Amino acid sequence: MSSLGAVIPHLEQRFESQRLVFWHDSDREYAAELDALDLAGVTTLRVENNEYAVKNRVLHEEPTGRFLIYRGGAVPPGTGNWLLDLELVYGVFTADRTALVRQRLGLTGSGIDNVVRDHEKFFRVAKRVQSLKTLLTPDDDADRFRAKMCAVLLGQREHSMLELTRALLIENARGDDDKYEALAEQGLDGFHWAGVAKIYGYEASEPSVDDFVLWMFRQAIDGFASITPGALRNIQLDFASLRNDRRGSDALATLARRSSESLGYASSIEDAELPELMGNDLFEDVERKVISALADAVVERTMSAREVSETIRARQTSIWVDGYRELYAALGAASDLLCDLATEKFEITSFDEGLDRYRRNWFRIDQLYRQFHFAARRTEYAGPLEALRVEVEKHYANRFLYELGNAWQLQVDAVDEWRSVMLRPQTRFFADHVEPIIRKGNRKAVVIISDALRYEIADELRSRIRQEDRFDATLDAMLGVLPSYTQLGMAALLPHKTLGHSHDGDPVLVDGQRSDGTGNRNKVLASVDGYAIQAEEILSMPRGELRELYGAHQVLYVYHDRIDATGDKARTERQVFEAANDALRDLVDLIKRLTNANATNILVTADHGFLYQDTALADASYLSTKPQGDDLVVTNRRYVLGRGLKDDPAFRKFEPEQLGLSNGLEVQIPKSIHRLKLPGAGSRFVHGGASLQEVVVPVLTVNKKRKSDTRPVNVEVLPETDKITTGQVVVKLFQSEPVSEKVQPRTLRAGLYVGETLISNQAELIFDQPSDDKRDRYQSARMLLSQDANEFNNRTVEFCLEEQIPNTTQWRVYQRAQYLLKRSFTSDFDF
Repeated sequence: MSSLGAVIPHLEQRFESQRLVFWHDSDREYAAELDALDLAGVTTLRVENNEYAVKNRVLHEEPTGRFLIYRGGAVPPGTGNWLLDLELVYGVFTADRTALVRQRLGLTGSGIDNVVRDHEKFFRVAKRVQSLKTLLTPDDDADRFRAKMCAVLLGQREHSMLELTRALLIENARGDDDKYEALAEQGLDGFHWAGVAKIYGYEASEPSVDDFVLWMFRQAIDGFASITPGALRNIQLDFASLRNDRRGSDALATLARRSSESLGYASSIEDAELPELMGNDLFEDVERKVISALADAVVERTMSAREVSETIRARQTSIWVDGYRELYAALGAASDLLCDLATEKFEITSFDEGLDRYRRNWFRIDQLYRQFHFAARRTEYAGPLEALRVEVEKHYANRFLYELGNAWQLQVDAVDEWRSVMLRPQTRFFADHVEPIIRKGNRKAVVIISDALRYEIADELRSRIRQEDRFDATLDAMLGVLPSYTQLGMAALLPHKTLGHSHDGDPVLVDGQRSDGTGNRNKVLASVDGYAIQAEEILSMPRGELRELYGAHQVLYVYHDRIDATGDKARTERQVFEAANDALRDLVDLIKRLTNANATNILVTADHGFLYQDTALADASYLSTKPQGDDLVVTNRRYVLGRGLKDDPAFRKFEPEQLGLSNGLEVQIPKSIHRLKLPGAGSRFVHGGASLQEVVVPVLTVNKKRKSDTRPVNVEVLPETDKITTGQVVVKLFQSEPVSEKVQPRTLRAGLYVGETLISNQAELIFDQPSDDKRDRYQSARMLLSQDANEFNNRTVEFCLEEQIPNTTQWRVYQRAQYLLKRSFTSDFDF
């Protein structure tokens, strides 16, 4: 017996617009339930050979009443039906399930009834029907109707083949098949695969999602060469969308890995040359092969640094690059380092020339070495770097540290006083850098002292600060004190007239006062209305409290210790480059917090630099002799303090007066980069000596501007034609200037549109070229027209470059160019 529950809403809807409803129930399905029908204000009349009485009542006796006129069984044909005239006026209601569904969904297209009958089970679930109704339009035909049914079963709001395929592939990548089974259960799997065959060209005797995935990647390997022209454009566009759209990119990556293994793809590119792979990011195997080939090329010096850099930049648009950025960073740093060392000559004609060349050029070798090791230790896949690591270590230690150290030592040996015409001494830091600021009215100064902030790290800090909007930074250098260690370097940065060691070496005395620790430094700074504080306190201090602190003092000394605290311990010294990266992050944060507290004049400096080698040092790196003297007060890996120190060819000896120190302790420095071998001490990270890395001390001046001074790089569209006559068009684009710290990279999305309708693929383009050569700053966008483009032939279409609105998922048009779409039928064969 059929339930009236599904019928009542349709009857009520009829009575909203008419007072008489004629119901024909040929199979008498509802005859027994009719008496239970309760429609407000409606009288139910049965037609049982009483047509005249019914007609008289509804027209004459109760001309305004509302009646449901029910007829069970067959209806007399033609004039035999006395109620025909009224039925023609008011229409006839039928409770046929198919008709009810069609009426409820508001569909008028052809073939709908057949779809409902074929998939009757689908329409038994009210929630499913309601979801379907929100997707429908009245003129939907049978195919669109089924496609939207598929969308409901797959949990999608769109019914395009692209979106249905995306849903099934995401599910398949998870190892599930519930959604596909729902299609099969509702008898829609055949319809789906017929659509896939027509739109994409996939045909199989036993189609499945697994089989389709493998087919799709096999076709992609061959460039979709075997696909018929009608389906070629569709599969090319949708495959690109599936891989690049964030909604499904992770799933497609999973499926790509699975397919690559099934197809044995890695072995097929075993002998491929690097140029053959450059435009290919189909499988992760390609990324690994490129990296492996690039690493070999860097080791064997078969590519220039420029070629390596261009290759790395070209791979930044690969869908796999996120997992390999550290590897590429390591390769780029190693390439630059080895290329620089291949041509550099470490010849120094004077003490000042050595200092100047290090701060202008040679520091870059130390920086590249640090960046290589930092990146190499962060990657999951260190294998390709093993041979390169050996090369980097060998050339850095032997070609750079050893040769530069020996050349520089000749100049150190030749000086009578530790002073430079080129660089101001560290002992005059306060007089030369801080006093000129506070001397002018009510101006204040902040000094951030980061322990062991080597000059090359400060250079990277300068670049990071300049990348921040409204921030500027300039880098200078000082000649650090000897020995180049913390207590003496920190003391040299304080305001003072005299500087010297205490009787036992430490603490260091400033104008006769101890200078170790925050409390003693505050005593020294009191004379200039200064205050000493640890960086950790600043980083945790509320903004209002920090403003009060800044306002209360003329000079603020902020002490930061991350690099030295890590490197000076044998257990953690190999983590010093990670500590350097953490220090850079800390210092940028410190500077922002201080400027938000109204600080306008900020200086960042260090007590000393350092030497570091990542590999264990050879015995030749240690002195075979030991320091001798009447009284060895302090013996460190890189310096000795004492009295009556005996001359030795392995050491450079200085009297305190030669170093500008005011006490009686003599100083000995192991020559070049050599260390003293001490029990229990680390050896890779050292300071205290006279190497350029230890004594060229940075002074970074930071200012914040009132107006914004960073912007994305400009990009121009340069159309070479104003017509599109084939199934694709290549649009030339020009990055009009190099990127820099203040001119930042720009990521854009390209597509062809008619109004809001996309009629092509969407391509993501990155404009980040730093080259001054204009030829390096061109790139092209290859746009493939979709099947939908055929509807807009002989019309104007727009090529749009769009950029994402910050902190949103929305896009805005950046640049556009117009084309006339003028294609003939033969253009379908132009791929």
